[in-house]
Amino acid sequence: MPKVGIVMGSDSDLPVMNKAADILDELKVEYEMNIISAHREPDVFFEWAKTAEERGIKVIIAGAGMAAHLPGMCAALFPLPVIGVPLYSKSLSGVDALYSILQMPPGIPVATVAIDGGKNAGILAAKILSVNDDELLSRLKAYTEKMKSEVVKKDEKLKEVGRKEYS
Repeated sequence: MPKVGIVMGSDSDLPVMNKAADILDELKVEYEMNIISAHREPDVFFEWAKTAEERGIKVIIAGAGMAAHLPGMCAALFPLPVIGVPLYSKSLSGVDALYSILQMPPGIPVATVAIDGGKNAGILAAKILSVNDDELLSRLKAYTEKMKSEVVKKDEKLKEVGRKEYS
């Protein structure tokens, strides 16, 4: 049963939202992923969001660009945590989506990651779920150690070859 629902309004959002799915795969967290336009198919969206809890979803990751209504509408309909991923756009570089997701009305919170922050959205969803899942918490701790080890290796390489030869 999926624990995370990943939703986006367009397939153009897939490269960023795949990063959330990739980290959830690595951490062995089940998810479902959907492309649903809140503006173009509102009935489908409302049904998806209203029934998410029944389907076992505990956290929603919603990616949106421009007006960025998808995360806020998820938060209005879904009683559990929603993480918004503002998506980059050519016109305003994603700042429009960032502000739209951040500026939710009182009582309808959406946790918000950086513009195109799909990977962090996946990690945040896993951290939320790990509150009641010790095995997931152990995998998160191992992932953190892996990241630390990668940085240490890069530093050692820099010291070994020097900055001009580092690549």
